[in-house]
Amino acid sequence: MGMEKVLGKKMKRRLRHKKVSAVQKLYDTCSEVFANCGPGVVPSADGIERLKDILNGITGLDVGVQPNMPYFKVKVTAGYPKITYLHLCECDKFSIGIFLLPPSGVLPLHNHPQMTVFSKLLFGTMHIKAYDWVDDSASITTRKADSSEGVFEREVGPVSVRLAKLKVNSDFTAPCDASILYPTDGGNMHCFTALTSCAVLDVLGPPYCDPEGRHCQYYRTHPFANFSVDDKKLPEDEKPENYAWLEEIDKPAGLSLVGAPYNGPKIVEK
Repeated sequence: MGMEKVLGKKMKRRLRHKKVSAVQKLYDTCSEVFANCGPGVVPSADGIERLKDILNGITGLDVGVQPNMPYFKVKVTAGYPKITYLHLCECDKFSIGIFLLPPSGVLPLHNHPQMTVFSKLLFGTMHIKAYDWVDDSASITTRKADSSEGVFEREVGPVSVRLAKLKVNSDFTAPCDASILYPTDGGNMHCFTALTSCAVLDVLGPPYCDPEGRHCQYYRTHPFANFSVDDKKLPEDEKPENYAWLEEIDKPAGLSLVGAPYNGPKIVEK
């Protein structure tokens, strides 16, 4: 009987050791999927599906976040509500992190140069607005279009802008599937606006890297009609509201993005 108890305890320990957390599975799969990727290189279709399947099954509890955390208590301020970032891991191939946005929290329109990005809304309701460049041409310097109807609220001098097409403009409520954006498609420039307390799990491959030219660039949008450019005409069946001119800007004043310790299940990096 004593021997049976000893064997039983050993078996339980083995089973516990074999159980792998959801976030460890995510890390292990990212290590495989992004192994042969680099800037501008999209993972294989099979790899993308593997990552999507894992992300679609992950909940806030799997990474130790929930809506009653103090990060979501909003203090009334004149600027953007503070957003918290939990860093899980990063290597030269990918990074994993969680953004915690209180109600009305905004991650302004920004880009993901040469990256494939997976985003999973863990809880809450969020509005996502995303754009892709219309073509590969560089920014152009132009002035606002003439207007005799007073539709422009302010004078705009020469501005460097680039034409983008609206890809996503919708509300999303968890539980929902992970979204994917690619280096040149899927809404590479996007803006998150939290309608309730929200947590977003992000996987970036490769991560931002200033020395390699992958820095986070912010943008201001201008309606298509605001600028007149001779060679930028829309097809007759396209609506102007589905297009915007994007102007590069500095990090918006008042945007507060702070780091905090990640206290969820640990990742064993290999």
